[in-house]
Amino acid sequence: MLSWVDGQPAELLSVKDRGLAYGDGLFATLGVRNGRPQLLERQLARLQLGCQRLALPCDQELVRRELLTFAAQMGSGVLKLIVTRGDGQRGYAAPQPTQSRRILQAAPLPSYPSINAEQGVQLFPCITRLAEQPLLAGLKHLNRLEQVLARAEWQSSDYAEGLLCDVSGRVIEGVYSNLFMVQRQQLLTPALSRCGVAGVMRAELLAQAAALGVVVVERDISYAELLAADEVFVCNSLYGIWPVRSLAAHDWSVGPLTRKLQAIADDLLGC
Repeated sequence: MLSWVDGQPAELLSVKDRGLAYGDGLFATLGVRNGRPQLLERQLARLQLGCQRLALPCDQELVRRELLTFAAQMGSGVLKLIVTRGDGQRGYAAPQPTQSRRILQAAPLPSYPSINAEQGVQLFPCITRLAEQPLLAGLKHLNRLEQVLARAEWQSSDYAEGLLCDVSGRVIEGVYSNLFMVQRQQLLTPALSRCGVAGVMRAELLAQAAALGVVVVERDISYAELLAADEVFVCNSLYGIWPVRSLAAHDWSVGPLTRKLQAIADDLLGC
């Protein structure tokens, strides 16, 4: 597997890395097709925001150059970028000065069943709840144990994704996707001011829908509101959009706005 550490081919990492010790860092997952990383500008913008929030030094132009060079060598696949605070000694206090570390890894493109996009997916209602931490809300940080616990709740292939709520019962996202619903021709997605990951496909779809003249709303959504929606779908930057056809005992049909945005996402990703 192709991998770089700080711009050089490498497969080993220091045991002193704070990403390993404390989850002190961020990551991004990029689809790569024909040597070109997808949604690159949105990925870099989110990385910059995360680095600012964590006071994590990171040369954005250096990261851009490395991503483009690495992706060109990959051809097609999944590129994972990890930025950590680098090496540190025992204790939570960040080393001064901080020398951040950049890790790039390549993997094959996943093969998803075509039925997921064509007919929709069934969501598993996860018991695991997301904790509220506004300082980390929206960031794709390295602390993903909530998602690990949630994903362990189901093994059946009947479920392509799980639904995550926060500790107050508000609907937030999928285990590895963002969630949208359509109600009275408005496109709604959960607010991510307390927890959750602000995905780059989520941001792109909000912009694309607004450009189409669709009313887009980011706000708190209850479980009952979700069940009352006209359409529901999940999205991420690798597969685009999957319509949601069922959750527990509730069923939805695949609606026209879902299909319209799905076509836009497929075009963006070259599907």
